Amino acid sequence: QDLGVLHIVRPEVDAVHPQRSQGTGARGDPSTPLGVNGARDERHLRRILDDVEKALTLLGVPGGPHRPLAPTSLPAAARLARRTRRQATALVNQRQALEDERVMLLRYREFFAVFTGMLGHELSWPDGQAFYVVLRKGAAGSVNELRKSLEAAVGKDVELIDRPLASGEQAVLILVASAVAPKVTQLLADSRVQELPAPANLGEKNLLRALPALEARLAAIPPALAAANAARQELARDQGAPLSRLRAWLHDRLLVLNARSQVHAGRHLFVLEGWLPSEALAPLQQQVRSAHGAEVMVEAVGTDTWQAEGAPVAMKNPPLFRPFELITRMLPLPRYGTIDPTPFVAVFFPVFFGLMLGDLGYGVMLAILAVVLRVRSKEGTRLRSVAAVAGACAVATILFGLLFGELFGSLGTRLGLRPLAFDREHAIVPFLALSIALGVVHITLGLVLAVITAWRRGHRREAAGRGVAALMVALTVLALLAAFSVLPSALFTPFAIGVLIAFPVLIALEGVVAVIELLSTYGHILSYARIMALGTASLMLAVVANEMVGAMGSVVVGVIFALFFHLVNFGIGLFSPTIHALRLHYVEFFGKFYGPGGTRYQPLTHWQLERTAS
Repeated sequence: QDLGVLHIVRPEVDAVHPQRSQGTGARGDPSTPLGVNGARDERHLRRILDDVEKALTLLGVPGGPHRPLAPTSLPAAARLARRTRRQATALVNQRQALEDERVMLLRYREFFAVFTGMLGHELSWPDGQAFYVVLRKGAAGSVNELRKSLEAAVGKDVELIDRPLASGEQAVLILVASAVAPKVTQLLADSRVQELPAPANLGEKNLLRALPALEARLAAIPPALAAANAARQELARDQGAPLSRLRAWLHDRLLVLNARSQVHAGRHLFVLEGWLPSEALAPLQQQVRSAHGAEVMVEAVGTDTWQAEGAPVAMKNPPLFRPFELITRMLPLPRYGTIDPTPFVAVFFPVFFGLMLGDLGYGVMLAILAVVLRVRSKEGTRLRSVAAVAGACAVATILFGLLFGELFGSLGTRLGLRPLAFDREHAIVPFLALSIALGVVHITLGLVLAVITAWRRGHRREAAGRGVAALMVALTVLALLAAFSVLPSALFTPFAIGVLIAFPVLIALEGVVAVIELLSTYGHILSYARIMALGTASLMLAVVANEMVGAMGSVVVGVIFALFFHLVNFGIGLFSPTIHALRLHYVEFFGKFYGPGGTRYQPLTHWQLERTAS
């Protein structure tokens, strides 16, 4: 756990020595992974951890790294966690109750502010009863209906006074004789009009007479809140660090218990097996030897290079490529022995995106968005990876915008910007040829990676078949270039003959299904024409937006519509190129070599380190 390099798996010894498999649990009980005592320990630890987590959350203790510290007494630690959680809960509930009470009393104060002048009216009915009602916003017309209903029910023994509140609601004071008060109560209930009662904790049932007590209570709440906050801060200061260290230790113990469930143990011997990088074996042996001497032996029982089906997978990419693991990890991990496509995604994804959006103005907008995302994200988070990918796509979009001479569509041309490569608005065929050429490179690279993967995993026949398919794609493209005089026409015949010779070889290596796969490969190459189609569509929408300025009759209205249309086009330019660039990778490119189904490399380590790595 200190070294954090061993990915523990269950030793495969049951088939050879089934009688030895009885020592799976903490006390040799095979019925549960941890055994009876192990399962009981896990439940106990999780109960303590639940109290610790809730206490730290209620106290607002930050979750920074803390060194695990074993408690001197686990029962005492359990009592501390439970007691702190209860204290923190009581303080938080007290604070919430005070806040709710203050909001309620301030609401009553608004009512008082309206009806304080009506206090004499209530006192003029010494044998009467007062009802305080607040009607919802927009219910001013309901006051007259309420007055008519009251007069119809109790005659003249009622007085109704209403005033508007700042919230738009209507405050209503109803004064009635005591004899008819029950009828009014029933009428309000039937009309679903709720009476506003006096606050229960003020000791005064009469709402207007409760005003002095309300003001006194409002003045007492801030000191009570401050005292509750101070008590919470003191509790966090006293118990925050110990509970944080206890939390880390509890997580570590749970990780160890889970690892023990993978261990075969008897009375005198245990067997623990796992995977680790080859360079980590010597340090592990040295550390175990220095800690336990000859009591524990660490040996390599096998070394598998590229061919082990059960080996875990760890992606290791340079910092420049690492954010693009976000795209790769959207699929299941690649199997051990296959190729991590992340570096190729890091190169081609921004290129495809930039070709489809390809506008200097939109690229700058995307760069600003990427900077905002980076500022608002934390290191190692998914949002930070999104910001990095967006930044790379923004750079590609700006570069291609300069090559195409585009700044918000045709606006760049009006400002004197000229294309350095070609004008996408008119050079449709060159743009299509560039897109197809990228498809040839991308697909051929995928076939080459398939050859490498199959070869190092020992599948020589499959590697040869993939190699012949890559050769046929290259020869076909060269033959077409010769046919259209891009290359010397005399080369057409040799290239065509090469394709014809390679065709039966491919069938001999992979069977008749190879014909279908080859035709599918050519279809995948043509699928890259979507880069041209989406790029041209984005440009034309930008051109239409610019034309709106002179087509609306008013320059101001035209500019507003143009800006709105550019904003919509930018939104489409973020969504559509992303989706299609992902499709070109997941379907056309990954389909040639990618082998999903890998197991994530999760070595036994300390909780904080494991959480950071995840």
